[in-house]
Amino acid sequence: MTLVTILPVVWYAVIGFAVLMYVLLDGFVLGIGILSPFADDEHQRDHMMNTAAPIWDGNETWLVMGGAGLMAAFPKAYAIVLSSLYLPVLFMLIALIFRGVAFEFRFKATRSRALWGAAFALGSVGAAFMQGLILGALVEGMPLTGGKYIHDPAFAWFSPFSVLTGVAVVFGYALLGATWLILKTEGRVQRIAFDLTRPLMLAVIAFMLLVSTWLPFLDSSLMSRWFTWPGFLYLSPVPVLAIANAAALWLAVIRNHEVAPFALSLCFFVLGFIGLVAGIWPNIVPPTLTIWQAASPVASQGFVLVGVVIMIPAVLAYTVYSYRVFRGKVQAGEGY
Repeated sequence: MTLVTILPVVWYAVIGFAVLMYVLLDGFVLGIGILSPFADDEHQRDHMMNTAAPIWDGNETWLVMGGAGLMAAFPKAYAIVLSSLYLPVLFMLIALIFRGVAFEFRFKATRSRALWGAAFALGSVGAAFMQGLILGALVEGMPLTGGKYIHDPAFAWFSPFSVLTGVAVVFGYALLGATWLILKTEGRVQRIAFDLTRPLMLAVIAFMLLVSTWLPFLDSSLMSRWFTWPGFLYLSPVPVLAIANAAALWLAVIRNHEVAPFALSLCFFVLGFIGLVAGIWPNIVPPTLTIWQAASPVASQGFVLVGVVIMIPAVLAYTVYSYRVFRGKVQAGEGY
């Protein structure tokens, strides 16, 4: 094996890890925003938001790392994806900015406090939906002929499957937010989170079944990989583990556990991510563009990889440290 073969695989893993870390870490913050309208009053909404206030703004580091890594290591894929999905990516960034501004302004506002709270919820829902829409459009496949991008109508990304994945991500992030609140709060806010977790969990399971059932029918190669030997042998553990995870989460919520629901909700996303990557591998832009076809020159990949080797441990160390400092319950009206 040569560097030409190995480096694209390494970069595929790096970008995948960065995207997964963003989803896991920022997903529950977006989930808090999605669930914030269910609070009884502004004080409860303060309590919910305070659980993420010291840590939320570092999560976008992983999103930036994933996007920058894609541009550096797979410039052809970056050009295709950004050209095809320009509008949903733009809307997602606007929603994230909207969410961030509302998060900060709400704590300073007096008369417009409720307005900024609504803006925080709206930005969170919009960002989550657009992320799911982008995922669905990417999985559904870009307009490629012979590995070359064919310009499509501006709204080609808008389809029943991409809308389904968009709604699914909103409910998935809401589940993360609810289980995070179970972990970090007490009293009435925790009770609200427990009450919301059960229907959210059922909705997430239903969406996972719908997406998983639809996914193999998007492309004949996906169908072949999932339902023929030996692909079936490699991929079958994913749905089995997802079913076991769903059962464990249900029991944890019924028994009023505090830590297990959040950990098991994160496992839902990890299993979904593994199933997605396994289904489209080795393509980075479905249906036909592989990581080796989209890769930049070896010298470029190797040069940038040096920085990644330094930055990922540093960001991980900062993330672990910040979550360790702000561990434990958040008391209403007092913070950590």
